[in-house]
Amino acid sequence: MKKTIALLITLMLITATAAGCGSGSSGDPAAADTGVTAQTEAGEAGKTGQEGTTAENGAPIADGMYQADFNTDGSMFHVNETKDGKGILVVSDGRMTIHVVMPSKNIVNLYCGTAEDAQKEGAELLEPLTEEVTYSDGTREEVNTFDIPVPYLDKEFDVALVGTKGKWYDHKVIVSNPVSLDEIIPGDSPEAESGNPAEDGKKTENGTDSGADAKPASEEDLTAAKAVADKIDAIYVQQWTEETDLMCEEAKAAWDALTDEQKTLVEGEFADPDYFGADTGDASEDDPLNGSDIGEKELLVVSFGTSFNNSRAADIGGIEKALQEAYPDWSVRRAFTAQIILNHVLARDGEKIDNVEQALERAAANGVKQLVIQPTHLMHGAEYDELTKTVEDFSSMFESVKIAEPLLGAVGADAAEINADKEAVAKAVTEAAVAEAGYDSLDAAKEDGTAFVFLGHGTSHTAKVTYDQMQAQMEQLGYENAFIGTVEGEPEDTACEAVIEKVKAAGYTKVVLRPLMVVAGDHANNDMAGEDEDSWLSMFKAAGFEKVDTQIAGMGSIPAVQQIYVEHAGAVVN
Repeated sequence: MKKTIALLITLMLITATAAGCGSGSSGDPAAADTGVTAQTEAGEAGKTGQEGTTAENGAPIADGMYQADFNTDGSMFHVNETKDGKGILVVSDGRMTIHVVMPSKNIVNLYCGTAEDAQKEGAELLEPLTEEVTYSDGTREEVNTFDIPVPYLDKEFDVALVGTKGKWYDHKVIVSNPVSLDEIIPGDSPEAESGNPAEDGKKTENGTDSGADAKPASEEDLTAAKAVADKIDAIYVQQWTEETDLMCEEAKAAWDALTDEQKTLVEGEFADPDYFGADTGDASEDDPLNGSDIGEKELLVVSFGTSFNNSRAADIGGIEKALQEAYPDWSVRRAFTAQIILNHVLARDGEKIDNVEQALERAAANGVKQLVIQPTHLMHGAEYDELTKTVEDFSSMFESVKIAEPLLGAVGADAAEINADKEAVAKAVTEAAVAEAGYDSLDAAKEDGTAFVFLGHGTSHTAKVTYDQMQAQMEQLGYENAFIGTVEGEPEDTACEAVIEKVKAAGYTKVVLRPLMVVAGDHANNDMAGEDEDSWLSMFKAAGFEKVDTQIAGMGSIPAVQQIYVEHAGAVVN
C-alpha cells in the first residue's frame, strides 16, 4: 500500500487545486477556474494553514493525505471492489481532492455539477488516468481513475458522468470518514510504530475499535500479525519462482503459530484473516490431477481456477470427470492460469496444482505426443488469448497440439450474432435456475412476477459483446424474464444499476440471482451474494424488490454444460 500511495502523491497534490464540485460548479469556465475552498456541511468556507479545514463534527482536517469513504447514489458509479469503497483524499491549502479508482474504463469523463451543465459549451470535464488493479481471484485489469475536487465532507454534492456510449448521468456523491494515512500505514507515524490506538472513536490499523472500552492490541500481537500479513502479500503474486512453494509453506506455518486473537489482526495489502481462515469446503474432496505416467495422449483442462474448494470440486472437477469418461483413452490433467489462486490453495490446503507452464513441462517430460487443451473459459477473451500464446511457446515439444473452443464458442461480430453454443448454455443455465427456484417452468416464474438475473464477470476485452449476445439469445428463446448482468459492468448495459432498471421496467417484483460463470467462486459468493452494500444482492434489495434470492452454483456442475465441453474437445480429439 505504501508503494501505491507514494505513486499518487505527486499527481494528487497537482490536482488538489482543481475546480470544486457541487453547487459552485456550472458550465461557465470562468466559474470553474476559481475553485472552491473546502467547506463544512453548513457551507462555511474552510480554514486553511495549520488549523486545516473543518468538517461538520468539528474534527480538524489539516493539510495532508487521508483514506476516506466514497459513496454514491448509483451502482454504475462506485469505487473499484479492490479499494473497499474508499479513495485517497488530499487536503492542500484548504482544498480537497479525492482520488478514486473505477471498476472499469466504462466511465470516460466526470463533471463537477449536473449532467445538463456538463453538456454546455466550455464545460470543463475531468479526464481519467489509468491504473492496474489485481482482484482477489488473481485477475488483473487496467481501469480508469479520477481526481475529484471535494467541496465539503459528509454532505451530498453533484457529479455527472458519461460512459462510452455518450450518455450523461446525474449522481450524488458523499465523501466522509477521513482517516490520516499515518494511522493506516504501519511505520509512517510514532503511533503506528508503537501500536498505540488512534483517537477515540476511530478505527486503528488493525481494524479494532479504539474507543475507551476497547482493549488495544499489544505490540507483540501486532508484530506477529504483521509478519504473517507480509508473508501472505509476498505470495499474492501472479509470477511463480523456484521459491514460491517454500514461501507458501512458511506463510501457513506462521499463520498456524498465531493465537486466535493475533489471527484477527492480520491485515496487509492483500492479506486478511479470511485468507487462511475462511471455510470454503474440504480440499480433500478435490482431485488436482497432477499425476505423471500420462501416456502419449493428454487432454489438458485449463481453468482460471478458484480457491473455493467446494466449487473447484463440483464445477471444474465435474467438467474434468465428464471429459475423462467421454475419452477414456486420453489422460485428463488439470492446469490453472491464476498463480495467485494456485498459491492460495497450496498455502492454505497443501494442495499442489500445476500452472500452465508446469503442466506443459510435465506433459513433455512424460513423453506426450498428442496434446489437446480444453479451456473452461467462458469466451475468447483475455485469458483465452494469453493461454494460446503460452501454448504456442511450448508447441514444438509435441507432435501435435490442438486447443478446443471455450464454452460459448466464437465471439461473433455484433450483439445479434449468436450460435448453437450460446443457445445450449442459455437453455441449460435457465433450466437449472428455474428448477432450483421451485418453478415448473420459466413461464410459471414469469406469472409469479419472478425474473432471473444471470451474472457474468464482464470484461473490457472486445469479447464483451458476448454478454449482449447472451441477452439476445435469451430474448430469441422467448425468455422474457431472463436478464444478463456482469460484475464489472462491461458492457455498460450489464451493470447492476442498468439491470435493475430493466427488471423494474418489465414489471417483475421478485428476483433470482445466479452466476453466469463456470465456477461459483469469489464473485458468486461475495460480489453477487455477499452482505456488503455494493453486492448485487444488497443493491437489488435496496431497490425495493419484494423478494431477492441467490443461487450459488457454477455452470460447470450442470451436466448439459459439461456435455458442451465434451463436444468441443471431441471436435479436436477426433
